[in-house]
Amino acid sequence: MLKKIKALRKELHQFPEISGEEKETAVRIKKFLSLYPPSKLIEDIGGHGLAAIYSFNEDGPVILIRCELDALPIEESNLFSYRSGLQNVSHKCGHDGHMAIVAGLSYWIKEQSYKKGKIILLFQPAEETGKGAKAVIEDEKFKELQPDYVFALHNIPGEPLNSIIRVQNNFSSSVQSLGILFKGKEAHASEPENGINPALAIADIIKQFKRLNILEPEKPDFALLTPIHIKMGQIAYGVSAGSGELHYTIRTRDEEHMTKLKLAINELVYNICKQYNLGIETGWFDYFPTSANDPFCNDLIQKAAEINNLKINEKPYPYKFGEDFGWYSKYYKSAMFGLGAGENSPALHNPDYDFPDEIIPTGMAMFTSIIDQILK
Repeated sequence: MLKKIKALRKELHQFPEISGEEKETAVRIKKFLSLYPPSKLIEDIGGHGLAAIYSFNEDGPVILIRCELDALPIEESNLFSYRSGLQNVSHKCGHDGHMAIVAGLSYWIKEQSYKKGKIILLFQPAEETGKGAKAVIEDEKFKELQPDYVFALHNIPGEPLNSIIRVQNNFSSSVQSLGILFKGKEAHASEPENGINPALAIADIIKQFKRLNILEPEKPDFALLTPIHIKMGQIAYGVSAGSGELHYTIRTRDEEHMTKLKLAINELVYNICKQYNLGIETGWFDYFPTSANDPFCNDLIQKAAEINNLKINEKPYPYKFGEDFGWYSKYYKSAMFGLGAGENSPALHNPDYDFPDEIIPTGMAMFTSIIDQILK
């Protein structure tokens, strides 16, 4: 069975789809699940999502195990036989491995004889854009699921292979993206004083944003403002620019600090643009709420690692990356844990990254032990 699960992982890797376009990925998962059919399969949840429901005889705890369907707009540099078959699209966050782990649980579930409860395997779309989990939760189809507990994992390069990373309180940071549109006035390049050029305002904002950074992730007021995209005017050397764009992604340890930082950013941008007589439009988007780990669920993760004699690494502060798993933790008892992908593994979102098949059995063992603790 492990050979089939690894083959699935490589097939998913070879045929990646970006956020919101995971239709064929869902078809491949559905085909694999048909080997060990669920009691009920809900399709097109929150987009192209799938929820495989395995029900036992009596009502009892409902456990949801979630993974992600989507890939990234990154060109793969690996040359192995199962490399991505699509230009500029590849699985560089390990979602192919996460799917293989969760889909592989189907054969284990079919062998169990629990008397009560349900196990739901959720294959969620659009995690990378922060839209998928919210769309799933708001979908009418999700109302019949109503999980008591929600669990997920994320592979972590740089950590020892098959180690378990447990994070108290928040697993990942609060993340939002910001877009600023500057509205000035074009002028002849020889007479820039007759126009309103946004260049100095953009430069001032970049410098002021840098001062807002608190780069030590262990500090409660950690803040990371990363410039993503800048655009100004056009390549027309006779024209002084009259418009521009500036895009950032913003990260904090929790929602409270994100709210405070957003207020400071909005005030700073407003004052600078007023100084330069610029009109502006700002937009906040790609929201990843903090993924809060419920203490009871986190204890189950601890015990599952101990049951499987796995090395546990206690991380004292959240990861800097965003995870839309935070939407589940807003409404349900939830927890996420890290799974070491190897100290020499390329980093997530690197073009040469590849999910290590060696950690598939460990991920499955963790989930089966968590489920077993609850349903027994």
